[in-house]
Amino acid sequence: MVQTLLTAIMVAGAYYLKAPQPSQALIPTSMPETLADYFIPEPSAVTMPDFAAIRDIQLKKQAFFDFLQPYIDAKNVEVRQQRLRLQLIVARIKVGVGLGHDENVFLWDLARKYEIKGDDLHEAGFLDRLMHRVDVLPPSLVLAQAANESGWGTSRFAQEGYNFFGQWCYTEGCGLVPGNRNAYSSHEVRSFTSVEDAVNSYFRNLNTFPSYQDLRLIRQELRQDSKPIDGISLTEGLGKYSERGHEYIHDLQAVIYKNNLLARDKPLYP
Repeated sequence: MVQTLLTAIMVAGAYYLKAPQPSQALIPTSMPETLADYFIPEPSAVTMPDFAAIRDIQLKKQAFFDFLQPYIDAKNVEVRQQRLRLQLIVARIKVGVGLGHDENVFLWDLARKYEIKGDDLHEAGFLDRLMHRVDVLPPSLVLAQAANESGWGTSRFAQEGYNFFGQWCYTEGCGLVPGNRNAYSSHEVRSFTSVEDAVNSYFRNLNTFPSYQDLRLIRQELRQDSKPIDGISLTEGLGKYSERGHEYIHDLQAVIYKNNLLARDKPLYP
């Protein structure tokens, strides 16, 4: 359905580039999916599974993946809705159709969330930078990193602070102090109030931090080549996520292949 809608956008865009008609509906406004399609329980209703108590390795992995994926899928739906609405707005700007108050507020809010600075919300470069960041992350990638960083959900940071991705913070009391932290360090492993918050923060990190610009460039190239956005390709842009560099990338790819995680990706086409 997503592909059909985006095809419609391209066709409509081509037509209006030839003959703009501001009085008519420019392109479809319906979204491909809604967050209502995913059941995300209230944080107070979530009980963190005791993954360490699951002795069977395959069952542990299955439980871990099944626990996290609904949160990942829901976040990707949110991002896809943002991206599609952004595409609709960009198409309107390109053909000279004025934007309403709600559309301008949406652009401003999106730029704030994705940390894009610019004085002119309608400037082509600003919109290109925003489009570069407002994009999905394949479940295979997210699950592999979560498994690697949290020891399949068994780490103290995952169990006590919902931190599945090894994210640090630097304000006293912002998280849990690592047991092996030396006397000259001040970092803590960030604590979250829910799994949803942890996933949101992870998406924000990969979509905004300068360290992961390579990942975003790989994703952009996949879109330009009309190829699926897959976890194996995007791991190549995570060399700065860990001090282990290429060894870390190799480990993530091994988790993806050994656990057939590519099968958990919905086809994420441009």
